[in-house]
Amino acid sequence: MKWLDEAVATGDANTPAHPSRIAVLNAVRADRSSPEAVRLLRLARSADPAVRLGAFDLLLSLVHEGPWPEAGRAALRGLCDPEEPVRRLAAQLLVYAGQRERALRALAELTDPVVRTVLAECLGDDIAPLRDDPLAAVRFLAHLAALKAAPATRRPDLDAALLADAREAGAHLADVGERWGWVLSRLGREQHAYEVVAHFLADRQTRDIGAGLARAACHAWRAAPVELLPLLVRHRGQELGSAMAAALTTASISEQALSAHGDLLAAIEFTPYPRARGPWRGSAPSYAAAAAAELLSNRPVGIGRLSRAPEIFGALLDEGPLTFRQAAQLYGLTFERPGRIQGVCAPLWLRHAGPSALPRLLGLMTPWLGDYVIGEFYLEGLARMGRHALPALPAVTAMIERRTRIPANDSTPDGEMWLDERLLRAALEARDAILEDGGGTTRTPAHLVAEALVRGVAAGQASLLG
Repeated sequence: MKWLDEAVATGDANTPAHPSRIAVLNAVRADRSSPEAVRLLRLARSADPAVRLGAFDLLLSLVHEGPWPEAGRAALRGLCDPEEPVRRLAAQLLVYAGQRERALRALAELTDPVVRTVLAECLGDDIAPLRDDPLAAVRFLAHLAALKAAPATRRPDLDAALLADAREAGAHLADVGERWGWVLSRLGREQHAYEVVAHFLADRQTRDIGAGLARAACHAWRAAPVELLPLLVRHRGQELGSAMAAALTTASISEQALSAHGDLLAAIEFTPYPRARGPWRGSAPSYAAAAAAELLSNRPVGIGRLSRAPEIFGALLDEGPLTFRQAAQLYGLTFERPGRIQGVCAPLWLRHAGPSALPRLLGLMTPWLGDYVIGEFYLEGLARMGRHALPALPAVTAMIERRTRIPANDSTPDGEMWLDERLLRAALEARDAILEDGGGTTRTPAHLVAEALVRGVAAGQASLLG
């Protein structure tokens, strides 16, 4: 095991994707009684604090596949380690190794505030009964855990206890405001969240807590940036701390907040959220009908992707009806699979096939309007349809009027908020286009051909597209 000793001592075993790390993780995952596992547990008792830290870090990476009593025993010894970083990792390891009962006993017996706070964090809702604990950080977490499931009649008492402990809890507990905001958002307590933010921002000693809670509120509710931005600017202080700067940056993601309070932001220094993100479109080249027809002639009938579909088919539709082969290509792009191509091709099929295709198109489009990956393209498609998309207006309006953010999956809460803001802007643009457009679609012989194509494909007549 000399290689393992050296890898832990040098830090290679804790370097992502390093061969030694991969080797030890694979060996221990395959067999927790392997020589590598035994050696790693011994290294957790090394005289070198750096080695102990590396060993506990590796053990923590290996406990998510079920209980591991041996790692739990190593963690118990580590709770009294002279090095604080080691004690923190040991406290996490004790809980995640499946030793929750032991962790609760340790929480009751130990006095180290660092270890007790980490244990309380990892134990989650299990510490709800510890609301009279002598450590403010533990009490705060216990009250938060109790608040999650408390009836409305008990909330005022829990709110008061949280207000009383928040400042002192911050001495050992990171992200006090964010944690509180996360619970309030899941309880739907929007107005209460604003009141708590105002309370903490008004006191210089608790301003960071208020800023953190403000960020959490902005991530949860669309109205929060408009509501809280004036408070953040007013209480920013002489020097813009990191928590306040982060809150202002988060609030700047909201276009409504910028519209309402842009003059306030212009008067202070902070780093606004970058505005350049979003689906790539690039510059749209123009196509002549002849060039578009030649391009499609070189593509199969069953084409699955066409990046410039709106420009290509748009040029052909401006010139006149699509040929039967071109219509078959557009049909496949529109109806085969959900995604960006379907969203941008739906208005083209409407132009080709006429109003009779509208119910089917809207039935395909409206379920995807709130999708954070492709919803923007469907909303853009509805905007291009104009007044023809009136039946979809209730779905678009519901997106606009929701108070909470649309769930998204991004690397950061700010990124998820930005995705919701993009969808909101696209929905507003779609609604405006639908209500403002007064045009109509005229049925032409091409519409009759398109309807025959739809009927043929729906009936499984593959020869129709040959």
